[in-house]
Amino acid sequence: MRRPLIAGNWKMYKTPSEAVSLALELKQNIGTIQQLDMLVCPPSINIVAVRNALQDSLIKVGGQNLYWEQEGAFTGEISPQMLKEAGCEYVIVGHSERRHKFGETNEEVNQKTRAALNAGLKPIVCIGETLEQREQNQTEAVLDDQLKNSLAGIKADLFQNIVIAYEPVWAIGTGRTATPEQAGEAHEFIRNLLDGTYSVELAENQIILYGGSVKPDNIKQLMTVADIDGVLVGGASLKSDLFSKIVKYFQ
Repeated sequence: MRRPLIAGNWKMYKTPSEAVSLALELKQNIGTIQQLDMLVCPPSINIVAVRNALQDSLIKVGGQNLYWEQEGAFTGEISPQMLKEAGCEYVIVGHSERRHKFGETNEEVNQKTRAALNAGLKPIVCIGETLEQREQNQTEAVLDDQLKNSLAGIKADLFQNIVIAYEPVWAIGTGRTATPEQAGEAHEFIRNLLDGTYSVELAENQIILYGGSVKPDNIKQLMTVADIDGVLVGGASLKSDLFSKIVKYFQ
């Protein structure tokens, strides 16, 4: 049985004081819920403060991005080791906004995924198609390309530390959500791809999240889909009451 994971991506929101306030509210509202894994990913400047605010709770902390080198003259970047020592257990890799706004390639996502694993972090590797690609019936081709190349050369025994997130680009920040049927088809395709590329056992055990305008009023529909194991939440994770309602669905 795959254990659900609910991850909140705070993106470029919340000053340090705002981040601590939100973390404390979440700690009070959902900090003791044991039926699932919970995670928040604040901006890097807030990670330590949020981690401290969440101490003695079951809510974990992750990063939103990383660079693949351990250290060096890479102004503005953050290393896997920095995230690890700051208290992160997870890191988002290849989010659609990184791919489409900052030009990240599958090869760069692969390097970041490898670096995260080497540092003892669990990468949440994001894949997904644009609206144009979906309308041209390219969804499966895009998912195949992004998954295989983003995870190229990574041994099967490391997949227990990898989370995959399907996030249709056309549903992120738009208020549009993939229907359960659309999400289910994509998740089933991803799981079958893992089956064909690796093994049935790996595919069956792989955590695959859905991300794209997830809200309290659609979490039940999404989680009725057999191959959806949790959600990567954007805007709704910035409000304690909304994120708490999503998490409490699993109680």
